[in-house]
Amino acid sequence: MPPGSSCEVRVEAISHEGRGIAHVGGKATFIDGALPGERVRFCYTRRHGRFDEGIAIEILEPAPVRVEPRCPHFGLCGGCSLQHYASIAQIQHKQAVLLEQLQHIGGVRPASILPPLTGPVWDYRHKARLTVRYVEKKAKLLIGFKEKGGRRVADLSRCEVLHPSVGQKLTELRVLLGKLSLYKQIPQIEVAVGEDSTALVIRHLAPLSDHDQEQLKRYAELHRMSIYLQAGGPETVELLWPKDARPLHYRLPAEDIEIYFEPTDFTQVNPAINQALVGWVVELLNPKPDERVLDLFCGLGNFTLPIARHAGWVLGIEGQASLVERARRNAEYNKINNVDFEVMDLADENLEAAFISSYFDKVLLDPPRTGAREIIERLELKGVKRLVYVSCNPATLARDARVLMHARGLLLAAAGVLDMFPHTSHVESIALFIRNPP
Repeated sequence: MPPGSSCEVRVEAISHEGRGIAHVGGKATFIDGALPGERVRFCYTRRHGRFDEGIAIEILEPAPVRVEPRCPHFGLCGGCSLQHYASIAQIQHKQAVLLEQLQHIGGVRPASILPPLTGPVWDYRHKARLTVRYVEKKAKLLIGFKEKGGRRVADLSRCEVLHPSVGQKLTELRVLLGKLSLYKQIPQIEVAVGEDSTALVIRHLAPLSDHDQEQLKRYAELHRMSIYLQAGGPETVELLWPKDARPLHYRLPAEDIEIYFEPTDFTQVNPAINQALVGWVVELLNPKPDERVLDLFCGLGNFTLPIARHAGWVLGIEGQASLVERARRNAEYNKINNVDFEVMDLADENLEAAFISSYFDKVLLDPPRTGAREIIERLELKGVKRLVYVSCNPATLARDARVLMHARGLLLAAAGVLDMFPHTSHVESIALFIRNPP
C-alpha cells in the first residue's frame, strides 16, 4: 500500500518511543497516536524494507488507558509524545523498556525491581530551551519546541508541562519579542526556574538597541523575573535586569541544603522528582561516617553534598570547570567541609588521575546519555561495596551493567525507573550494584 493510503489494524504493542506496533501482511508497522489493544484506522506515512510507518486517523476501539490530551498542541509539538496515554500506563511502559534493555543489551536482570518514582505530571519542567523563528511566508514570529518529526518550530500559545511562569505566557513572550528591533535575530530563549524566581536567557545574533533593552526590562519587572542576554557562547551570558537579582537556587529540604546555579547550568528539569531521587540515592548508597565515597559526573553537587551529610569524605569529579567552581561554592555555603571537587574529562580513555586507582567504599555514577563505560572499565572497584548508577539512557545503562557484572564482579541488586519527563518517551532510571559475595 503506498504512502497516503489507509488501513484498519489491531495494535499489538507499543514501541520504546511510544508508537503503536501492528503487523500488516506480516510486516511491522509503527503507528503514531495508537495504543496497545486498540483497533485503529491509520494512514501510511513512510515505507521501508523491513517496516512501515503511519499515523492513526481514527480510533475505532480505544484502549482503557487512552486519555484526552490536555495540551491543544499535542500531536504537532514534539515536546510530548504520550499525553494520550494514562500516566500510570506511561510509567509501566518505561519500566518495561528498562527491563527489556537490561536483558537484551546487557544480558542482565536485577535481583529486585524498585517501585517507580512518580511526581507531578503538569507544570513540572523547570528547564527548557525554546526555539524562536520568524517565518517569512506566515509573516509571523513563532516560539516553542520543534514540531513532531520535523525541523519546523511548533506555533505554541502555551505549554502544559513547562513551569506556568513561562508555559502559560508564551503568547505574551511572543508579543514582547515582536516589539524588538532585531526580532529576526533571536534564535533561542533558555528558561531556568529556581525555588522562587524565573530567568530567561535571550540569545541574540546582533546588538540590542537601548529601546530593545528597555522593552525587556519592563517585561521582567511586570512578570517578576530575571532577564539575561547571550551574544555568543555560554561565557557571554550577562544579567540585564534586575541588577540585584538573587541567584537561582533550589532546596533539598531532607538534607537542609540549598544548591545555587546559573541559568545555563545543567540541573534536573523536574525538582520534585529530583528531591525524591536524591533521597533514593542516599538510601541505596547508604554512606557511613567512616566511608569514602566517589561521585562521578557530579555537576553542581546535587548528589555529592547530600551524600557528604552521611559519609566520612566525598570526592566529586566533573568535566565542566564552571560547574565544579559552583559545586565548591555550594559546599562552602552549606558549611559542608568533608568534600572535595576536581575537574576531569571522564570520557577520556587516556585519563591519568589518582582517583582511578584509589580506594573507595561506595561509588555514584550519574553520566550523560553516552554512559560511563570509559571510566568503569578502568576504575578500581575491588573495595567498593555499593555502586549506584543514575541513568538517562537505559541502553547505555544496560551496556555498562554488563561490564560491571561480568567484568568487574558486581551484582545488579535492584533497578527501577523515575518519571523525570512525564508525557515523553525519555526513560530515567536508577540501579544498585553490590559486591558479589564469593
